[in-house]
Amino acid sequence: MSDQNKEKILIIDDDRAVCASIGLLLKKNLYPNKCIYRPIDVMEAIHSFNPKLILLDMNFTVSTTGKQGLQLLREIRAEAPEIHVILMTGWATVQLAVQGMKLGARDFIAKPWDNKQLLGSIKSILQLYGSAAPNSSDDFDSELMIGNHERFQKVKDLAAQVASTEASVLILGESGTGKELLAQSIHENSGRKQETFVKVNLGGISESLFESEMFGHKKGSFTDAYSEREGRFAMANKGTIFLDEIGELALQSQVKILRVLQEKKFEVLGSSDTQSSDFRLISATNKNLAAMVQQGSFREDLYYRINLITLQLPALRERSSDIPLLARHFAKQLSLVYKQESPYINDEALHWLSQQSYPGNIRELKNQVERTILINLKEKELGAKHFKDTRKLGSSPGTIIQMPEVGSISLEELEAGMIQKTLNYHSHNISKTARSLGISRNALYRRLQKYNIPHEPPI
Repeated sequence: MSDQNKEKILIIDDDRAVCASIGLLLKKNLYPNKCIYRPIDVMEAIHSFNPKLILLDMNFTVSTTGKQGLQLLREIRAEAPEIHVILMTGWATVQLAVQGMKLGARDFIAKPWDNKQLLGSIKSILQLYGSAAPNSSDDFDSELMIGNHERFQKVKDLAAQVASTEASVLILGESGTGKELLAQSIHENSGRKQETFVKVNLGGISESLFESEMFGHKKGSFTDAYSEREGRFAMANKGTIFLDEIGELALQSQVKILRVLQEKKFEVLGSSDTQSSDFRLISATNKNLAAMVQQGSFREDLYYRINLITLQLPALRERSSDIPLLARHFAKQLSLVYKQESPYINDEALHWLSQQSYPGNIRELKNQVERTILINLKEKELGAKHFKDTRKLGSSPGTIIQMPEVGSISLEELEAGMIQKTLNYHSHNISKTARSLGISRNALYRRLQKYNIPHEPPI
């Protein structure tokens, strides 16, 4: 029996059937447990039973205000702050659970609960905050996360600790800092590594297609639904779903996604049948979600649901000592792709690269290293001059832009034409097109929709 499974769990619920059901579930999974039915008995049970974790119901009377549960949580936190608390609440009182999270609860589970979800939450919290020695980044097997800087190592250490749990993870960081790579690394070091890793760019899904993309649709459920489509949540069953750019999600869509995250169930568009999906959630954004919650543009209950653990990736300028390591890594990758040895990047070049600013972070550094190598493949060694020349080449306008005569074309026509030309030039690669135009991918998607420009490459 592992140390983790020896941790005691106290159940506080006035419904004896609930207590019996959860108690049996915990016993089968080797968790010693005890149940009490009255708030008045809580402190005595804490001192005599010495639990590591408490499952706390929010209501103990016919009233569903949740005030008793919140008051009890305050008392537990004041008396025994080392005990971890998971709130048990009905869907209608999820907002109460959010108040509880602010008071220090670790998680909240909606009734009726899913046994696997409840056990996953318990296991994750005990692993993350329990007495067992946490994993270090030495145990975090990843060829994707390159760097030795102290701030970056701290992120890798926490990622290593959280990877083996079922905890929902929110990854924050500027564009190009490697949020998707970190999410993939967490999946590859988890118990779900043999299953699917489903990536979803929420900024690239229009609101009108959101339900079809995420939940799937039946044939004929709407115009152009010529065949059935499997949704992303169904694809992620038993695996991991990565919701990138979650800060771009419209409020109406936030409500729909919250229910799936809460219940692990959804309805396919055009069907009344309910489907279940057992997925692990990782989200990412370059936005300040806490500020968006204050502004009312991001739901507070969704915010607390997605970030049991938050990982903040530093910008490249905050770990510039990793630039030489990253540059040589990209050079090695390129030599494998082209199956020939890349030119050697000397110390002078690495020093120069380390002094530059990279608004696009790692993505921008990778682009510059690869471009410089490809232009100078016949060279044996690359110095600072090679990289300087390439950067000048990249920033050079190249040709004089001829503007149309005033009044011959509208501003919208000019914008649509430039987008179409840039899209064609980059072979319909959305990221490259957005960077060339100096806008975000989300802004580009909005303009493609506005001007009805197809962004899929022609067959």
